Amino acid sequence: MSDLQQRDPEIFHLISQEEKRQQNKIRLIASENYVSTAVMEATGSVLTNKYSEGYPGKRYYEGQQYIDQVESLAIQRAKDLFGAEHVNVQPYSGSPANLAVYLAFLAPGDTILGMALPHGGHLTHGAKVSISGKYFNAESYSLDQQTGRLNYDTIRDKALACRPKILIAGHSAYSRVLDFPRFREIADACGALLLVDMAHFAGLVAGGAHPSPIPYADVVTTTTHKSLRGPRGAMILCKQEYAAAIDKAVFPGLQGGPHNNTTAAIAVALKEASTDAFKQYASQIVKNAQALAATLIERGFDLVTGGTDNHLMLIDLTNKGVTGKIAAKALDAAGIVLNYNAVPYDTRKPFDPSGIRLGSAAVTSRGFKEEQMVQIGKWIDAVIADPANTALQADIAAAVQQLCSGFPAPGLEYLG
Repeated sequence: MSDLQQRDPEIFHLISQEEKRQQNKIRLIASENYVSTAVMEATGSVLTNKYSEGYPGKRYYEGQQYIDQVESLAIQRAKDLFGAEHVNVQPYSGSPANLAVYLAFLAPGDTILGMALPHGGHLTHGAKVSISGKYFNAESYSLDQQTGRLNYDTIRDKALACRPKILIAGHSAYSRVLDFPRFREIADACGALLLVDMAHFAGLVAGGAHPSPIPYADVVTTTTHKSLRGPRGAMILCKQEYAAAIDKAVFPGLQGGPHNNTTAAIAVALKEASTDAFKQYASQIVKNAQALAATLIERGFDLVTGGTDNHLMLIDLTNKGVTGKIAAKALDAAGIVLNYNAVPYDTRKPFDPSGIRLGSAAVTSRGFKEEQMVQIGKWIDAVIADPANTALQADIAAAVQQLCSGFPAPGLEYLG
């Protein structure tokens, strides 16, 4: 980036520092990952110069000879990888993708039913602070207080009582596999369209390490980063009968021209996700998450649901006598990056909650295996046991950097 260094040394310096941070720290934020050099190159390509309102073969601007081919490749690769009848690759991110689904099928004030935000749902599943909770009558279902898991009988009762037009299955902090056949049965019973938001586990689905929602859902949304290991973008996958409504909601309903550089990078990521190596990666994500979960459980940590079936886990730190925010900041100082997070039935405020959320996708991209996850668990335990011990944090940060030096991050191998 010599040109950037010359033209804007301040931004160049900040990017360089972020590169070092991503290389030298253990990144356990469940929504983050490392993209390949190929994905990064497509994201930074000349396609960022091109404006392309419309869809392949039906644009409002000329000069689309190559853009149409790029987008068509991305669409076909998504169809092939996930077995979808129709795919829209233009949404700018996951939240706009969910909003496009609402625009396609709802009027203001219509009822939606999704997982409550403090119980592992997403803002766009009806949280009152989100447009999804302000423009629609948003109802929610919660986790069982005893098991920390979804109770599908309770969800069915709620759905029959409120009769949503859209039933949402999906999460941002739930560590168990969703029962898609049961969600389909509930949606049919109350006459709802079934939307599955697989943003977090799309990579696991692509790699065969998680059941697919495609045979059961009417519409599926996903980001293309997180476990899918692509650029910051999104896709909507749906049955053919809903294709026109979805496409019209994305454009011209919510946005103008797609980000063609992102579309190309999505296509690259989807090609990578179709390989045997990616299948092994997806399987290792789950193994690593379960190894970390087991290590933490052995040390007395309270994992919501008691473990994990996917890439993430949610931990209630109440029994450790430390808040999630204090723990997250102490761990960051020790070179272990995660986020503080509300837990089900949390009595603390969202900006200073009781829990932390961890994910294994990014460290698995570096080549970490179960052995490294056990060590990470030991470090987490040590830091949280004494969160004010800055000397301990410095020692662990040095050990973390040493460990990371043996596992170069994808896309950052040149840093050594």
